[in-house]
Amino acid sequence: MPTTLRLGLVYAALYVGSAASTPFMPVWLSEKGLTGAQVGLVLSLPMLFQILTSPALALWADRFRLRRTPIAWLAAGTCLTYLALAGLDGLPALALVWLLAASLYLALPPLIDVIALSRAQAEGFNYGLPRGMGSAAYIGAAIATGALVTAVSVDVALAWMIFAAGLTAVCARLLLPADPAPGPAAAGRSEGGGWEGLKTLVRDPVFLLAVGSAGLIQSAHAFYYAFSALAWKAQGLPENLTGLLWGVGVAVEVAFLWFGARVQRRLGPRNLLIIGGVAGVLRWSLLALSPPLWVLVPLQALHALTYSAVFLASIQLAARLSGPQTASAAQLVNAALQGGILSGLATLASGPLFDAVGAHGYLAMTGMAAAGLVGAVGLYRVRRLQD
Repeated sequence: MPTTLRLGLVYAALYVGSAASTPFMPVWLSEKGLTGAQVGLVLSLPMLFQILTSPALALWADRFRLRRTPIAWLAAGTCLTYLALAGLDGLPALALVWLLAASLYLALPPLIDVIALSRAQAEGFNYGLPRGMGSAAYIGAAIATGALVTAVSVDVALAWMIFAAGLTAVCARLLLPADPAPGPAAAGRSEGGGWEGLKTLVRDPVFLLAVGSAGLIQSAHAFYYAFSALAWKAQGLPENLTGLLWGVGVAVEVAFLWFGARVQRRLGPRNLLIIGGVAGVLRWSLLALSPPLWVLVPLQALHALTYSAVFLASIQLAARLSGPQTASAAQLVNAALQGGILSGLATLASGPLFDAVGAHGYLAMTGMAAAGLVGAVGLYRVRRLQD
């Protein structure tokens, strides 16, 4: 089986689960009786702790003989903790178990990315091809989950997440290439590996500016991820349309990943980051006005820029500013800033914002995207990143 197909199937298994969790976990938590502020708190905790959990998991993952082994274990742990959620009620229990489940899940994409990026470079294929397969699977899963949630109940979303996490564990073990990890010896050396390598990354102002700017633009999705389903429901849109709207966003993401390789290479990561920042300012400003459905569709198409362009820029910048021994740590620190502390704070703030002003809370996300855009422009002064 070609490497691109094997990687694509692993990404597909991973992202059919997030197609249920990202749009519908806020609804599931709301059905459990949590307020908007409490939903925001629960969703933000794994992101806030990711600044600690991601580096720790990176060092743990590098101590295995093969890179795929910790991925399989993390996916299995995610499956079990999702299963534990099913029987819980009350804010403390839900918050604690979601913290564990999401912390395990959040480590999966960057660890898979390390393998995919390495294989793409070695074998000469477009990284966007397998990654886009995951996004394509997300589209179908988002539409199907939305329809099932509408027809049955929001509990279907959690059942879907449990199945997808288990499938990811199996696919990781059977389909991921047997690429070697640095191993315990390399992880413990001071020449660029382990804690010393991690310290080098977090002390590098260029690395922090690059991933921090990308993190601000990406974290501006926080209000959308946490409350778009509830905001659209308040507008009178049913859950099946929520799934379709999310599907539109991911459809353009797939097109960008599959067919935009030439444009991506020509623009380079810094230009991609700036374009994503500009698109974010536009997208969140207009969503704050609760536009009608015919406007929502083209706004969702901007996801190719606000998410995909920024995501590709960030992983390329992180790879360029790190070495072989710090590849996993660089991608996990990058993810920790994007989906972690910055997204966590934004999600935490989004709950009270939604309770207070509804969809107007998107304007705070406009400010975050604008701040990331300023940082992205600053990267043009960095000689190390000359394209």
